[in-house]
Amino acid sequence: MIKIDTEKCIGCGQCVKDCFPMCIEIEKDKAKINDKYCIKCGHCIAICPNNAVSIDEYNMKDVKEYNKEEFLVDADALLNFIKFRRTVRQFKNKEVEQEKIDKIIEAGRFTETSSNKQDVSYTVVRENLKQLKDFTFESINKIADHVLNSKTLEAKLYRRYAKMWIKMYEDYKENPKNDRIFFGAPVVIVVTAESQVNAALASSNMELVANALGLGVLFSGFFVRAAKESKDIIDFIGVKKRKEIVTCMMLGYPNVKYLRTVPRKEADVIWK
Repeated sequence: MIKIDTEKCIGCGQCVKDCFPMCIEIEKDKAKINDKYCIKCGHCIAICPNNAVSIDEYNMKDVKEYNKEEFLVDADALLNFIKFRRTVRQFKNKEVEQEKIDKIIEAGRFTETSSNKQDVSYTVVRENLKQLKDFTFESINKIADHVLNSKTLEAKLYRRYAKMWIKMYEDYKENPKNDRIFFGAPVVIVVTAESQVNAALASSNMELVANALGLGVLFSGFFVRAAKESKDIIDFIGVKKRKEIVTCMMLGYPNVKYLRTVPRKEADVIWK
């Protein structure tokens, strides 16, 4: 429930103007909440000049006062940071500190979600990574076999991957160090949500923070494909009802050093 501290509220109406569902009104020079349509987005908390608003469902210790020196990011530096990021497939045999994993998940937690659903969940795999790898390689091998023995259009589209997946499986079974899905990453974070967009947005912010912490990330589409076809993986991850696996982040310290950005196609933009 949203609460208004009437001692602090000065009835300025800033919260009323910024409330998209129109859940706030001014009554007797004080803000009044109508919770019927409120999505608990917190805009009223952020905009109140007197810090008179709170939500008892959330931890109000999360709230930070704006400070230009701590919050402002140079736009050109951020753009260059984005341009320089690379998908990492070479990881050092080095553990990732717990505090860094916590910060990465924090970046996901504070990413915007549609209708403020906050429906994104995270499964961090470290101790039982070998079990997850075994499930994944078994699943990808079964998918490859199905593709090669099917005549559907979808199977034809994946046929070029199927032989590669079988070889990856065979190499892994021969020696688990031949790992061309996880690439020896010491941590895996699987992101699930009801909304694919919400999970994808959270994952993107998580990668930026991971890079800022000196870590490298691989978003594995092969894992996601294997996971969606495997009850073992879905049960292992603990996918909750109405949610699905959207992204999988292989995470660790890069064992490679990139020296420059790379080119891209021109932006496909329509100006009206």
